[in-house]
Amino acid sequence: MLSQLSEQENKEFESQWLGIKIDSGPQLKTLIQFGSGILLLFLLFSYWIYRLRQSRRALQESEGRLSDVLNTSPVPEIIIDNHGKITYLNQAFITSFGYDLSDIPTLDDWLLRTFPKVETRERFITQADIAFNKQYVSFNFESIETDLICKDGQRRSVIANARKVTSDTIPDTLIILYDITERKRAEEKLKLSGRVFTQAHEGILITDADGLIVDVNPAFSEITGYSREEILHQNPSILRSDKHDALYFEEMWNELRQQGHWQGEIWNKRKDGQLYAELLTISTLVDDYGETIHYLGMFSDITQSKEQQHALEMMAHYDVLTQLPNRTLFADRFKQAIAHSNRNKSLLAVVFLDLDGFKPVNDTYGHEAGDQLLIEVSARIQSCIRQDDTASRLGGDEFALLLNDVSSAEHCETLINRIRHAIELPYHIDGNSISCSASIGITLYPLDNADADTLLRHADQAMYQAKVSGRQRHHMFDTQQDEQMSEQQNQFKSIEDALISDQLVLFYQPKVNMRSGDIIGAEALIRWQHPERGLITPAHFLPVVQGSYLEINIGNWVIERAIKQLNNWIERGWTMEMSINISSRHLQWQGLFDHLDRVLAKYPNVPSYLIQLEVLESSVLTDINNISSIIETCRHTLGLKISLDDFGTGYSSLTHLRHLPVDTVKIDQSFVRDLIDDPNDYTIIDGVIGLTDAFHHQVIAEGVETTEHGMMLLAMGCDLAQGYAIAYPMSADDCNQWFTDYQPNKQWIDLANRQLNAEQTLLELMTLQINYWLNRVIANLESSPDTITHWPLMNHKKCHFSLWLEQAKKQNLFDRVWIESMKLAYTELYHNANSLKYQYQEDQHPINDAGIAELKDHFKTIELLLDAKKQQ
Repeated sequence: MLSQLSEQENKEFESQWLGIKIDSGPQLKTLIQFGSGILLLFLLFSYWIYRLRQSRRALQESEGRLSDVLNTSPVPEIIIDNHGKITYLNQAFITSFGYDLSDIPTLDDWLLRTFPKVETRERFITQADIAFNKQYVSFNFESIETDLICKDGQRRSVIANARKVTSDTIPDTLIILYDITERKRAEEKLKLSGRVFTQAHEGILITDADGLIVDVNPAFSEITGYSREEILHQNPSILRSDKHDALYFEEMWNELRQQGHWQGEIWNKRKDGQLYAELLTISTLVDDYGETIHYLGMFSDITQSKEQQHALEMMAHYDVLTQLPNRTLFADRFKQAIAHSNRNKSLLAVVFLDLDGFKPVNDTYGHEAGDQLLIEVSARIQSCIRQDDTASRLGGDEFALLLNDVSSAEHCETLINRIRHAIELPYHIDGNSISCSASIGITLYPLDNADADTLLRHADQAMYQAKVSGRQRHHMFDTQQDEQMSEQQNQFKSIEDALISDQLVLFYQPKVNMRSGDIIGAEALIRWQHPERGLITPAHFLPVVQGSYLEINIGNWVIERAIKQLNNWIERGWTMEMSINISSRHLQWQGLFDHLDRVLAKYPNVPSYLIQLEVLESSVLTDINNISSIIETCRHTLGLKISLDDFGTGYSSLTHLRHLPVDTVKIDQSFVRDLIDDPNDYTIIDGVIGLTDAFHHQVIAEGVETTEHGMMLLAMGCDLAQGYAIAYPMSADDCNQWFTDYQPNKQWIDLANRQLNAEQTLLELMTLQINYWLNRVIANLESSPDTITHWPLMNHKKCHFSLWLEQAKKQNLFDRVWIESMKLAYTELYHNANSLKYQYQEDQHPINDAGIAELKDHFKTIELLLDAKKQQ
């Protein structure tokens, strides 16, 4: 310790080590100077070390910041040193291309992975001007566009840039890759769209939201004759012909606004005035906010095909001279008219018309004048009949007419007088005034209940009677017409008395949702409680009042009684829908809205949306546009619902779905009844369900007579049903008890609760149908011959299974081996059943147990195939 040293020693210590106390001797001074130099060097070295460390920290911080910048950059980047070693990949590079440093440690590795094809790799090296020397690698490019292969095999398009990133003699290189893959795809899409637009054979026009043309393609100009410059900023109406009325275009735009698109055939006019037919599709183009910005029209010229079709139809079905239907087409129309009459319980007038004194016209004025007279007579007849009626030239000066929906003999008289008077007006041909008249014979079907040939012969006989009676007149074939008319008048009076004396009653048939088991409503059905004849169904008395004031009176009575009953049910706590049948004539009665409004006001507890008016599809054929407008008013003004009854029995069911604003479509019971037996009825119902779904209508099936019918409908997608399997039509009191005791059908509920895919649904249908079919066959084979009224379909080529397996093939639902096995199994089953049927009919005796057992053995093969597929 310094305190323990002597003063001299202390001085020496300070002199030697601290240099603070300086000795006066020269040696000591020299030593001190040397020590001071050493100390200075030490201090300078320490400062240099400090600055070096400070620089390294700054460099590390700078490198860290650079690394952060590179890694946070969304642009892929790669650094390659002067020896071709990849020293850095940023995160964007790894994310975009999938490679990390372990995948591509060197430039050679990257080039091999990125450009697996030699020629592609060499082309990139040449473009990038990459020099491979022994000591280093150099790059010399600023911007190159190329395609790279990612680690997962995908191809991406990039623009590559090279930058020097160090100040060394041979610096490192930073390569920046700008991913332009999406841009290239967008460019290709634009190019493709441009090629489609310019090279399409279909005409294309684009309008703005106001309907002014903003662009057309070359095909448009080729078809219409208008150049692009001529048509720009024009309205497409410049192409309009006079073949369509304003209502046609109004309906087109209504559908376009509601659906967003429209498709149909339309006749337009070229620049030179020539008409042409086109198949046109118009689509609405909207922005991100749903606002219309453009309309796109695409069309193809179908004029030639339309002309060819028309020419073929004319040759095959029309008279060359008058353009009226010939005998072939008339025979077909005759069958349809008879079927229509049977369905609608309406009269069909079959008319035979022969011109009086036509031969003298030919003899006096020549055959050309005679031909011109026939043409004008044909035109006058056509102008007097309705669109659904038919006029045909049978040959010479003989014509035949079919007048549908004739309500009475008086109605027929009115129609015939109109035709006869039109024919009798003078004709002006080649400067000559020619007079002509006609003798006409008529018979009314089904009052004259004969086949088509016989009906025409009867009309011809009646025409002969008109000739014999002095010509220029008409004659009815049926000599009993007066008696029949008298009988109808008596019936009319009886029905009128029944309404006044309260003999008419309403029965109600419930409707249910088979899937949920809920009661959804009931249909009001009129009955006549006759004091002597008992209960009479409407088919036996309503046709008598059709077209009369009594039809309206009875309809109003039904509306008031049905709504009153619904009010009673609502008060009991049963809220459901009430369906009321209404005739087409009643629907068009001008007082209907006021009557409905008064009745609804009388029962304020009844919401109008629980009232559903059921209109027969077949009854709207006459004036669909007017009826459509009335239905729309009923729905939106009164809040009622509309159902289209007996759907599928009309000639234009698809048209009705498109144009009638109905809520519900009711599948006619004639199709439902034979659904399991007849594959044609199955196909029709399947089509109706698909159509109603496409047009967003509710669908209900009437005539559901068995549990199996309901299960099949459920599997097909129809949940709502009405029929004997649910309940028979009942009086109001019986209906009340039924509502109280009602239990849903367990088999329907069980099926509804199963979530079936397409394959399982088809298996369920097969199981239902084949079991039903087998039970029907066995029941017949075990019955007495005189008790059998009907056999199920026995043709395996036309059965449900044949139809379903073909569908399964198209939809790839089952494997081919299973399908072929099933085909063989049901074919053998049908063959065996037909053999037993033949034996049964030959022996006129029930089949023994052995035969039935053999049939069941064949059936077991089908059961095993179905069960095996269900368990997969």
